[in-house]
Amino acid sequence: MAAVLVVRLDSAGDVLCAGPAVRAVAASGRRVVFLAGPQGAEAARLLPGADEVVVWACPWIVAAPGSVEDADIHALIAIVRGLDVDEALILTSFHQSPLPTALVLRMAGVRRISAISEDYPGSLLDLRVADPGDVPEPVRMLGVARAAGFELPSGDDGGLAVSALPPVPAAAVFDRPYVVLHPGSAASSRAWSPYRCAEAVQALDADGWAVAVTGTAGEHELAGYVAGDTARDLSGILTLGQLGSVLSRAAAVVVGNTGPAHLAAAVRVPVVSLFAPVVPLARWAPYTRDRVVLGDQRAACAGTRATRCPVEGHPCLDSVTAQDVVSAVRSLVEVAA
Repeated sequence: MAAVLVVRLDSAGDVLCAGPAVRAVAASGRRVVFLAGPQGAEAARLLPGADEVVVWACPWIVAAPGSVEDADIHALIAIVRGLDVDEALILTSFHQSPLPTALVLRMAGVRRISAISEDYPGSLLDLRVADPGDVPEPVRMLGVARAAGFELPSGDDGGLAVSALPPVPAAAVFDRPYVVLHPGSAASSRAWSPYRCAEAVQALDADGWAVAVTGTAGEHELAGYVAGDTARDLSGILTLGQLGSVLSRAAAVVVGNTGPAHLAAAVRVPVVSLFAPVVPLARWAPYTRDRVVLGDQRAACAGTRATRCPVEGHPCLDSVTAQDVVSAVRSLVEVAA
């Protein structure tokens, strides 16, 4: 039986939010191939139901695109032709068009293509799904799978999930309850300021928690500053799967609107979401009931999609105090208990 290609070409958080759609396709018994961008490939390999992951840097999706080259497009066409794919679901956010990707897949011989599209697709789509509006991103993508005839199996709650997680380095093992604070973000507009993060580390420590500060290797300087002499700096030493393991064992995770927020939801750990309103909370809040959202959702930056804060002083997030975070952690831990 030919495979189904599930396409989500941007970041790790976006890919994790595609997980329910992937599981719905997998429940049909079809082989599932996931087409991911370089930033999302590691997350795609964590998704239950994804049998194979193919990586392609899409010049109309990735944040720092190269030029559109004939050789690159034809290389993808050749890859797809070799996968024995006869159907594709193209999963996008509201600000992305599926049609360029649909064109390439059609050239590769994919016979049935489904996606949400505001634009007239002509013969590029076989199933044009209506835009559902301000719904959570996982619900949006699962809606494409359902419209195409794929349903979650009985007992699947439709939440985010990851497959078996790997062991972690000794440096990431704690002998007492801990909270993870992840200060970084690819978009600075969505990050709590470093000094606020450092204050939160001190306040959480004073409240009796061990604190782990996480980040990529490129965020090592930031993580070191935030951790100071109080927290344990785990930046640059964890794979995405290992980060999931560290998050899964934490009492709570304090994080902005970035990939680890969705990873925390996937491992079912309570989340203190420091959410800047530059993108809609209704779409991009961590997809879990075990969350507290902090941040002024009516700030002047709301809906701007700005990657750098357009308002002096970053008031939407920096109005949040360290004590607000401590109180949020307490409330989540009390509910979990």
